[in-house]
Amino acid sequence: MPFILGVLGVIIAAYFWANRVRDAGHMAGDLIDMGRDVKAAARRFGFSRRANVHPVESIDDPNIAAAAIAEAFITLDDLPSREHLDRLRVQLRRVLRVDDDTAQELMVLGRWLINECGGAQPAFSRISRKLFKLEGPSALAPLMDIITATIPGDDAALSTRQSEAIDEIKTAFRLR
Repeated sequence: MPFILGVLGVIIAAYFWANRVRDAGHMAGDLIDMGRDVKAAARRFGFSRRANVHPVESIDDPNIAAAAIAEAFITLDDLPSREHLDRLRVQLRRVLRVDDDTAQELMVLGRWLINECGGAQPAFSRISRKLFKLEGPSALAPLMDIITATIPGDDAALSTRQSEAIDEIKTAFRLR
C-alpha cells in the first residue's frame, strides 16, 4: 500500500509540474504576441523610436498622444474595466474619426507609452505636454471630449487623482 501511495504521489507531482511548465509556455507566447501587437501598431502609425530619446518625444501623431492620455486618465485610480476600455475605444473612433482596428492599435500604443513612462501619472503629464507641443490649444477640445465621455454616468464624481489630472491638462495647455 505505501508503494502505491508513493507512485501516486510522484504521478501527481509530475502532473502538477507539467501544468506549470505548460502555463509558463502559454504566458511566454502571450508576451511575444503582445510585443508583436505593439510593433505592428507602431509600424502602422509610422512611429519609430529614436536612440537616446524617450518614446514620448518620438510621438508625431496627435491621435497617438490623445489615446495615450485618455488611457492614462482612466488608469489613474485602478486598472480599467472592460467597460471603460470599450467606452474609450468607441470614443476614439467617434472623436478621432478612425476605424475600430485603428482605435484598438491606438490603445495598444497608448498602453505601451504609459508603461514606458513608468505609470499613468507620469505618462499623463509628459504626454499632455507633448500633445500641446504638437497641436497647440486646438487639441484640447477633442481630448476633453474623449476623456469626459469615458467617465461612466454613475461615476459622476472624479477621483482626487483624476481631478488633479484635469488640472495638469489645464497647466499643460496653458489655461492657467
